[in-house]
Amino acid sequence: MKKFLSLVLALALLLTLAGSALAADYAEGTTLRMAVGYNSAKTGIVFDAEVAGEGVTLADGVTYTAGSLKPTWVALEEILGVKFESKYQGNSAKDEFAYWKDQLAEVDMVSGTASLLSENGPDLLINLAEYLDVMPNFKAYLEANPIVRLSITGDTETGAIYFSPYFDGVNDIERMPLMRVDWVTKLLDGEGAFAADASNETAEPVYQPYMPTEGKVVIDVVTLDGTAVETIAKDYDAAGNIVAKMNAAGKMSGVEAVNMLRTYIDEAYNGYYGTERSNLFIGQNAAWDADELVALLRCVVANPQTLNGTEQVEGLFSREDNNNQRRIDLFRFAGHLFGIRGLESRQDYLYVGTDGNLHDARQEAVAYEAMGYMNAMAQEGLIAASFINGEELSSSKYLENDAGFMSYDYNQTQTALNATKLQNEEGEKYMAVMVPVAKWYDGTEGGVFMRFTESWRSVKTDGWAISKAGVAGNDDKLNAALALIDYAYSEEGQILMSYGPKAFIKEGETFLFNGKEMPVIADATYEELWKLTGGNYTNYARQYLGSTLSFAKSQAFEYQCTHEIGKEGAGRISTAIGLGTIKHPELALTENPWYTSVPTVLPTTADEKKELSTYKDLSDAFSSTKGGDNGFVNAIVNGIGDGAETLAEKVEIDMSGDLYLEVKNAEWVRIQDYYKSLQ
Repeated sequence: MKKFLSLVLALALLLTLAGSALAADYAEGTTLRMAVGYNSAKTGIVFDAEVAGEGVTLADGVTYTAGSLKPTWVALEEILGVKFESKYQGNSAKDEFAYWKDQLAEVDMVSGTASLLSENGPDLLINLAEYLDVMPNFKAYLEANPIVRLSITGDTETGAIYFSPYFDGVNDIERMPLMRVDWVTKLLDGEGAFAADASNETAEPVYQPYMPTEGKVVIDVVTLDGTAVETIAKDYDAAGNIVAKMNAAGKMSGVEAVNMLRTYIDEAYNGYYGTERSNLFIGQNAAWDADELVALLRCVVANPQTLNGTEQVEGLFSREDNNNQRRIDLFRFAGHLFGIRGLESRQDYLYVGTDGNLHDARQEAVAYEAMGYMNAMAQEGLIAASFINGEELSSSKYLENDAGFMSYDYNQTQTALNATKLQNEEGEKYMAVMVPVAKWYDGTEGGVFMRFTESWRSVKTDGWAISKAGVAGNDDKLNAALALIDYAYSEEGQILMSYGPKAFIKEGETFLFNGKEMPVIADATYEELWKLTGGNYTNYARQYLGSTLSFAKSQAFEYQCTHEIGKEGAGRISTAIGLGTIKHPELALTENPWYTSVPTVLPTTADEKKELSTYKDLSDAFSSTKGGDNGFVNAIVNGIGDGAETLAEKVEIDMSGDLYLEVKNAEWVRIQDYYKSLQ
């Protein structure tokens, strides 16, 4: 017997919140076979033996064992009136779909990469676009975020959508520069000259100036108190370029280098930073650039005696120096330092140019010039030796051993190390700092010096789909699967899929996050995530709550779980974004196309798919996988050899980059034309 289950009743059972009723009918107790999860057996909808052990009791007072549904999915059963059966094999999205592709009659929903799901959709998966009228929440979400709609449209003839997208946060900054800010204050702050009983020498200079050596550069910054915007100048006529001055002096003691940098800051900014010169790098009113960072790194690596009491300290490092998936963060950071688009793209290395066309950073000489700057830094020993050699050393070890200064990574997971790895003596702080000033060619004549981040959250590359064969002839299963997706994009569903059930939330308490009132997590939840996962919200949510596996994850929960030091740095960046001094891509078709975010996936025809598959050399040469090889990383380590132009031409011609880009632009034109037809 069919039963319409009201969302109002469901939310009363779970969140005591009101909502709109589900639009599709299905029998209560309908079973959905779920081949879904997030990349490992630990992060499925049920507990695996490793996480559950002999049984784990969570903040809701329930003891869960291996095979038990996780709390979020227990709640969803109650809300939706369905039963979930896990069929997940514990694979990555790509491998999970590959496992089920030839046996999709055995499952109702399946994980996969966005590209695989779109490619296989016409034959194997349900077209969600045909059901948007019975999915009001999902439909409204797509209407509010045009680039999301463009990213998941698999066919521009029909407008087909074959998967529900996953967002690890949306319309928010993703990665940030992180520094041992206490080291910066030790070196730069105070009256008089810097002095130390011992220091090392700086290396023979290799890095050459990126910023001007004369004239002035005017920059908008947020005031130190975070309340307004003010304009300051980098006065090269008064101070010179710090790199040029250091290079002219040659090798010098660490003490001499610090005092040269101190004098430069005083003169270049006309005393703006006073005796708290560290604010150039770590303050709310920070205005640092690549050259100033190089000067600071020279000071850091030449003064280990002052900073950690040893003879050696490393400058830049990655989260895992032997893992290509993490090593690539250094070339992403290079994009920010030297104003290069496409190095932190949502898709491959693509970005939308001022001409409205797609461009590929791999085929542009300026990208390799940026790697040349990074290689010069490496030659001076400003990048960790373990990164250069690909050795097994992680950010947790760098911090635990007081051995590393700076990285570029996720704020929440990295600043949690303040509590677990730093000794927390004498104000030790590993914290996010402002993104750098660089020259960006956004269509402004001659380029413009500003802060811009390409690290902007949008659709991720994985999603969940409904199996045609699985739900064939069974409207109950189809409608229940549609209801699950639609509920996940409702306001209440987004909370559940981020926070877990109400037992993990403080009843009636909210806080303002990105302009919206969001729930506050329970004290027991906060204590539990530190106990179980060392403060790593994402691991706690995925492994124990069963949330943030897919759909739309709010950063509001993660923000509350961020270490206080992490909140401090992220708060300053958020203030700068809000006041417009850090610009970013938009999830919309912007008037100046340079500011349009590239869709995560573009619709590909069968012929285009076949053609793109022939460009394997191109994708392999710039891999982001753990064991892969990446040309930009190699250029940081080994240099740019015959030159930036030659490397760009090799990709364009020898690796058929021009043909690849031709296909991608054809897809881009089609998806824009389709979207315009909807207006």
